[in-house]
Amino acid sequence: MTAPAAARNRGGVTIRHLFPTLLYQDSIAADLVAELEQSCRILAEDDGAGRRWSREHGYRGYTSYASLNDLPRRDPVFDDLRRALDRHVARFAEAAAFDLGGRKLKLDSLWVNVLKPGGHHGAHIHPHSVVSGTVYIAVPPGAGGLKLEDPRLPMMMAAPTRRPDAPDGMRMFETVLPEPGTVLLWESWLRHEVVTHGGRAGAGGERISVSFNYR
Repeated sequence: MTAPAAARNRGGVTIRHLFPTLLYQDSIAADLVAELEQSCRILAEDDGAGRRWSREHGYRGYTSYASLNDLPRRDPVFDDLRRALDRHVARFAEAAAFDLGGRKLKLDSLWVNVLKPGGHHGAHIHPHSVVSGTVYIAVPPGAGGLKLEDPRLPMMMAAPTRRPDAPDGMRMFETVLPEPGTVLLWESWLRHEVVTHGGRAGAGGERISVSFNYR
């Protein structure tokens, strides 16, 4: 992860970057991704309560968000993922200069998403958490990405929009297009949305991810 330059100096004028919004990006091992995909697809078949919740709430596909809260205890592959995420979150916390008083952030919740073409998730935040994130398991063509919103947007009033060629971190929205295995982390107050899955329906057309919160 690279950070923008702290300052730009032009003819004695200094322009500083203040109050950064951090996005952490890395990846997990391909063999773990393959095991997770198998486990996610089995859950989508076996978790009747999750399928019912998804139907009742208009979720195109399956999510374990409201039905299962013990995946790392239920399936060893999710515990392997937890251990990998613990390391990523520790690095992110260090980059963010969190003062945790000697403590560590701990996994609070983790859930599976199997999104069919046409599905999306509107803009939202994750209350009562410190760090949130997603690891991407299957990303078929056209599956869309993660759209992040500048947290200052409600206060910009008469500010002009940014040019299309504005550098990273200066646009009002940033969209990340992940690959299988991509891990993204951000602070939980950062508003984000899942872009509509524009891929084709059929076998293997689902966008599979695992989302999580740390407290």
